[in-house]
Amino acid sequence: MAVSDLLEPLSKSTLRARIAERLRAAILAGDIPPGATLVETALSERFDVSRGPLREALRQLIEEGLVITVPYTGTHVAALSVEDVREIYSLRTALEIFAIEQVWDRRDDRFRAELVHRNDALLATVDAGDDRASIEAELAFHGLAYEASGHRLLQRAWHGLRGRLQLYWAAHHRAHGRRGPRRDSHDSYIAAVLGDNLAAMRAEIADHMRRGAEQTENFLRATPDLSGEGKKKGGIT
Repeated sequence: MAVSDLLEPLSKSTLRARIAERLRAAILAGDIPPGATLVETALSERFDVSRGPLREALRQLIEEGLVITVPYTGTHVAALSVEDVREIYSLRTALEIFAIEQVWDRRDDRFRAELVHRNDALLATVDAGDDRASIEAELAFHGLAYEASGHRLLQRAWHGLRGRLQLYWAAHHRAHGRRGPRRDSHDSYIAAVLGDNLAAMRAEIADHMRRGAEQTENFLRATPDLSGEGKKKGGIT
């Protein structure tokens, strides 16, 4: 293969994906804090890209829930608030119970093996101290029931929650010096989902979500800058 072939310009879609990944990494690492204002001209200079693919990358992050656009105020990294946490986790509880109910009578050996496999993958990221990978692995773990449900509107709702969950988990892990969830955090969840007691499954999911919401709320109360004030103190401007 000629050297010139290796140096071909990136396609528009590839460039958009790479910009989105760099922005996502900066947001989840806290380099661009919740509430920070995102200005296209500054971002295009920082990443040395044109504004066309940058806008497409921002639209992708808006769809993921990491970035929001507010009329007359601009584009910002999604803020973290106690009210948001309560809304997200209350909706998540209802959605996840519903998702498991959809697959309850179809939990075959493949589903069971895949759930255990995804938890093993999550534990591997925790052991490796890879926070970004642990967040992706935890989303994949919880996402299995949505995928297996075959319910398209439910899957869209789950997709809409993923961005905010990434923000919450990343901030929470940083606050506690963790590189992912505790190793045993899903043990009782797996036992309930793979068990034979539907009522126990519902109770475990509700309790699992409640614990996560309480931990995140406590963290946000202790770090008020993450409630959106960050956009007044910093950003890409």
